[in-house]
Amino acid sequence: MTAALREQAGSLPDGPGVYLFRDAQGRFIYAGKAASLRHRVRSYFQARRGPRTALMMSRAAGLEYITTDSEVEALILESNLVKQHRPEFNIRLRDDKHFPYLRIALDEQWPAVAVVRGMQRDGARYFGPYTRAQALAATLKAVRRIFPFRTCGDHRLATARRPCLHHDLGRCPAPCAGKVAREDYLANLRELCLFLDGRGDHVVRRLRERMEQAAGALEFERAAELRDQLRALELVVERQKMIFHTQEDLDALGIEVAGHDACVQVFRVRDGKLVGRENFLLATADSPPGHVVGAFLKQHYGTVADTLPPLILIPAVPPAAERAAIESWLTGLRGAKVRVVRPLRGAKRGLVDLAGANARLALAEAGVTARWEEELTAGALREIGDILGLERPPHRIEAFDVSGFHGKETVASRVVFEGGRALKAGYRRYRLSLSPGRDDCHLLQEVLHRRFRRGEAPPDLVLVDGGKGQLGAAREVLAHLSLDRVPVVALAKEHEHVFVPGRPEPIVLPDASPALRLLRQMRDEAHRFAVNYHRMLRRRRSLGSAAKGGRRP
Repeated sequence: MTAALREQAGSLPDGPGVYLFRDAQGRFIYAGKAASLRHRVRSYFQARRGPRTALMMSRAAGLEYITTDSEVEALILESNLVKQHRPEFNIRLRDDKHFPYLRIALDEQWPAVAVVRGMQRDGARYFGPYTRAQALAATLKAVRRIFPFRTCGDHRLATARRPCLHHDLGRCPAPCAGKVAREDYLANLRELCLFLDGRGDHVVRRLRERMEQAAGALEFERAAELRDQLRALELVVERQKMIFHTQEDLDALGIEVAGHDACVQVFRVRDGKLVGRENFLLATADSPPGHVVGAFLKQHYGTVADTLPPLILIPAVPPAAERAAIESWLTGLRGAKVRVVRPLRGAKRGLVDLAGANARLALAEAGVTARWEEELTAGALREIGDILGLERPPHRIEAFDVSGFHGKETVASRVVFEGGRALKAGYRRYRLSLSPGRDDCHLLQEVLHRRFRRGEAPPDLVLVDGGKGQLGAAREVLAHLSLDRVPVVALAKEHEHVFVPGRPEPIVLPDASPALRLLRQMRDEAHRFAVNYHRMLRRRRSLGSAAKGGRRP
C-alpha cells in the first residue's frame, strides 16, 4: 500500500490544495494544506521522518486531494475539514462546538442579548467564545446593570402590556410596555457592543457628554440616571489592568504543551488594557509548539472575525509559508491588515510569557500536566529497560556522585528514585578519606562498597556519574560483593553519552528522549545533593577556623 501511495503522490498537481490521508477503514486520519500538493505529499515518504509522521504513514491506506486557487483558500478548506472530520493526527480544539458566545443583532426591532452555541454569518455581532461559564455569567451580570436590555422572548415582547420585575430592578428598559424609544434602546446596545469590544473608555466619555447635555437641558432625572450608569461603568473600567501606555489593540497567545495535550491562553488587550482572557485545550498529536500555534490561529480566529485585532502576538512561529497564508487570511476576515508576530524582548514578550505561565497553570488545574508526567516517566523507564535489555522496567534506581574541592572535604551522595520519583527518605551522604593515588574511580568504589556491604536489598539499577572508567569501577565492586547481576549504567556530563556494560561505544540518545531526561534528572539530583553537603562541611570548617583564630589567650 505504501508503494501505491508513493506512486500516487508523484502524480499529484504541482499547485495549492488540501490533501487527506485515510486509514484502512476509510476514516480520515490527517488533513493538510500545501502550496504544492506534489512536493508536500512526497515529503511524507522520505527516510527521515519523526515518530508521529511514521505512525501516521504506517496507518495510511488511501490518499485524496482537493485543488484550490490559492494557498489561503487551501488554509480555509483545511480548517473546515479538520472541524468537520476531527482527524486523529491533526491538532484540533477540544469541544470547540460547545463554546458559548454573546449574540446581539442590531438590525432587529428590539435586539436581545442572547447566549448561543457557535457563531453564524447572519449579520449579528458575536462576542466570545467564553470557555468558562463563570466568566460569561459574571459578564452578563455586570453589563445588565450598566446597559439594561431585554431577555424575554419575542412572543412575550409582542403580547406583554406591562413591565416585568426586571424593569423594576433596573435591568430592562421595558420596550414591551413602550417605556423606551427604539433609538435610545439601540444607542444603549451600541455602547454595550463597544464595552464588550474593550472600548470602555470610549463609552465613559460618551456617557459623561450625554449626562452634561441632559443637565444643561434641565433634564435632571435623565442626568441622574446617566450619572448612576457612569459610576457603575467607571468602577468596571478601573479594574482593568493597564498593560501598555500606548492605546494598542492586540491578542497575546501563551502556550503550554504536555504530550498529546496543550493549552493556549489568549490575553485580549484593547486600548492598552487587559480586558479579558480565555484558555483553550487542544489535542496536539505530539506536534511541536509552532504547529500548535498555527492550528490554533486557523481554528479559533475563523470564528471571531468581529473582534479580530490588528496584532496577534505568538510564542512560537508556524512554518514560514503557513504564517504568510494565515496573515493574508486574517487580513481578509478583518478587512484591514493583521500581523502575526513573535516578540523577542520588551513588554510584549513579557505579556506572551505571562500568558504562557497562565496556560501552564490551566493545564495543571485540568490534571493534564500530572497525567502527562506520569506517561512520560513510565515511557522513560520502559526505554531504560529496553536499552539495558532488562526483563522489565527498573522500579528502584540509585544514583551516586562524588564531589571534592582541591582534595579537601571530599564527599559523595546517593539519591533514590522509585517509579521515576525521588524518594528523599533513601538519600544518603558520605564523607570520604582522600589519600595519595586515589582518584574519582577509587572514591566511587569506596562509596559503593559502603553501600552494598551491609546486605541491604539491591536496587533494580545503579546509575553513576562518569564514563567508561566509572562504569568499570562500579562493576568491579558489585562483582566482588557477588552482586554482578545488578545492572549498572554511567552517564557522562560533557556530551550526555550513556555507557552500558558490553558495549565499547557509548549510546547517544536524542535530546527529546524520555530516558535521557530521567537519567539526567537523577544524575543532576545526586550531584546537587553531594555539592550541598560539601558546601556545608566547608562552611563549618571555615567557621571553626575563624573561632580558633579569634580566641583570646
